Amino acid sequence: MSAELSRRGRKPGGDAEEVSGDFSQGLQTDRRATDRRDRQTAGCTSMLVCSSRLFSLIISHHPPPSCIRFPRQTFWSSLVSAASASKRLRSMDPPKTAEAPDIPTTKPPPTPSAESMSPAPTDAAADEEQPRLEGLLPGETVVKEGKAAILFPSANEVFYNPVQEFNRDLTCAVITEFARDLLAQRGVKVVVPGEKERVVVSLSEEANEADVQTEEKNGAEEPAVTVTAGEKCERGLRVLEGLAASGLRSVRFALEVPGLRSVTANDFSTKAAALIARNAQYNGVNHLLQASCRDASMLMYEMRGKKERYDVIDLDPYGSPASFLDAAVQAVSEGGLLCITCTDMAVMAGNSGETCYSKYGSVSIKAKYCHEMALRIILHSLEQRAGVYQRYIQPLLSVSVDFYIRVFVRVFTGQATVKNSASKQALVYNCVGCGSFHLQRMGRRTSNGKHMKYSPATGPPVGPECEHCGQRHQLGGPIWAEPIHNLPFVQKVLSAVSGNPSRFGTSKRIEGMLSMVTEELEDVPLYYTVDSLSSTIHCNTPPLLQFRSALLHAGHRVSLAHACKNAIKTDAPPAVLWDIMRCWEKANPVKREKLSETSPSFKILASEPSLEACFTVREDANPQSRKRHLTRFQENPQAFWGPKARAKAGGGISTNLQDKRKKCQNKRKNQITDSSQLKDFPCKRFRQGTCTHGDKCCYSHDLQQTNDQKME
Repeated sequence: MSAELSRRGRKPGGDAEEVSGDFSQGLQTDRRATDRRDRQTAGCTSMLVCSSRLFSLIISHHPPPSCIRFPRQTFWSSLVSAASASKRLRSMDPPKTAEAPDIPTTKPPPTPSAESMSPAPTDAAADEEQPRLEGLLPGETVVKEGKAAILFPSANEVFYNPVQEFNRDLTCAVITEFARDLLAQRGVKVVVPGEKERVVVSLSEEANEADVQTEEKNGAEEPAVTVTAGEKCERGLRVLEGLAASGLRSVRFALEVPGLRSVTANDFSTKAAALIARNAQYNGVNHLLQASCRDASMLMYEMRGKKERYDVIDLDPYGSPASFLDAAVQAVSEGGLLCITCTDMAVMAGNSGETCYSKYGSVSIKAKYCHEMALRIILHSLEQRAGVYQRYIQPLLSVSVDFYIRVFVRVFTGQATVKNSASKQALVYNCVGCGSFHLQRMGRRTSNGKHMKYSPATGPPVGPECEHCGQRHQLGGPIWAEPIHNLPFVQKVLSAVSGNPSRFGTSKRIEGMLSMVTEELEDVPLYYTVDSLSSTIHCNTPPLLQFRSALLHAGHRVSLAHACKNAIKTDAPPAVLWDIMRCWEKANPVKREKLSETSPSFKILASEPSLEACFTVREDANPQSRKRHLTRFQENPQAFWGPKARAKAGGGISTNLQDKRKKCQNKRKNQITDSSQLKDFPCKRFRQGTCTHGDKCCYSHDLQQTNDQKME
């Protein structure tokens, strides 16, 4: 090309110089435009830096920082105002990094203080400018309980019952004390925020001094590793919640229970499992909590290996837990904790004895002591299923609350101890006339030096008829006849809750309930009620303190029971109880001429008492929980306080249980007296194709009206 240009002379060279000049001039123009754009970009960058500083300051002073998303107009208006306020902000010391307004994924939320727990202002202008929470789907709300904040759908796709806050609070307290005892053996010290150093006093002062010296020596030799709630402990507990629903309980475990290595929240529903994963991310506990969508029984069966078992298994189903018990007693570790809830109280309280036997292997009886009997039925079922695998249970705490029962048991392995299982179970003979009951052990064991001799039990303890009223007996059980509480462990939980009352929202009720548990006679199964004894002989009900004093004057032990307000647990035989009632009837006589000769009251009052009851009130007749006016039997805080509707797969439930009850009772508030008004209701037989009345039918055969009502 250069040779061709040289042959053509200077003209082509001149053209080339002109082209190169035009190119250099255009390049300079582009450079000037680029410099101008750079200066504009630098100005915008400085404005963005200032605005980011302002934004970080706003975020740092507006809790929580991870749940705020500003509207678009508000955000750009803040950028404009940031440019004018940049000079004032240069003298401030803003945070080094500003967290993005997104859902936290790793850091657990801080412990809410008294200031952060205060209610938000109710100004109308503030409500209009209040930012929306990040990550909420349409129709979702945030449910706060304890330290957890749960995303909950408006439709009834995932089950949630606010009534059982007491259940969840008590479970967190029990697992905390269980972790404290178990991790102390592994050299780990559990620390709970707001809790002071506690000294558990033993029953013996000498033993207490020895324990203190031993603890001091152990502490001097091996310093413990300190763990708090929200931290992952490599030597901590592995927890499984088999039926997690929204995951609220598991999130609270991760946030409030120290010394955990992992928490598995499982649910068979895919929507529930997805909600659990979102709630774990929303609360910043992904490092502890893993969501699982499996069948609970299959998951526990797969974790039966000794190195794969869980330290704590929590089962809180909607209804009966019977189908999960066999897998649970195998999947829990040696000395691990089982937490079981039963809400099928109609079955366990005696309405369906045959159904109770098919589920739990025990026949329930409809009696005044049905709630404690339900506790002993589930303990019997756990012991029976654990014995198949050479394992046995040790109850720590068993409570009957509201409409459900809750048991906490430890599971151990031991072939020799399993042989004691038969002697721990008993049948119940209940009189249908006067309500007297007798227990018959299923087996008998006697100590022969270092060896234990086992033999069949002898019985029955009653005759064909009741010796007091002449009526027949019902046979129930077998039930767990051993203590249902571990008093030293209950004392630890009670001390922890009463020493840190701000930890749980239901601390007062937990303190009152556990105080009654510690006062119960642990070796006396079941109980009587004062009103039922009075109703049997048709007399006035004696005051509770006077009746307790009469038993104490007679030389017997007596206590209240947490399962019933008017309950009396005593080691006195039924004959002593009826003698006391006969003495009370003499001071408060009934009209015996109106009593039937075949009634239980007539036969009981026909006999003279064999002892003279003294109803003078004793000082020890009133327990400490009653003297201190603790919250023992809480009144319902609102109407229809009880179980909620079962979650549906598709959700979309619009009516509450009260509307459903009214609908299913086949009652109308305004009764229809005119038969012509019945034409407003569709004919059910017509829809099924079985109506033979045709036009003479009193109900409507309009398919369009039927479909419209069905759509509504």
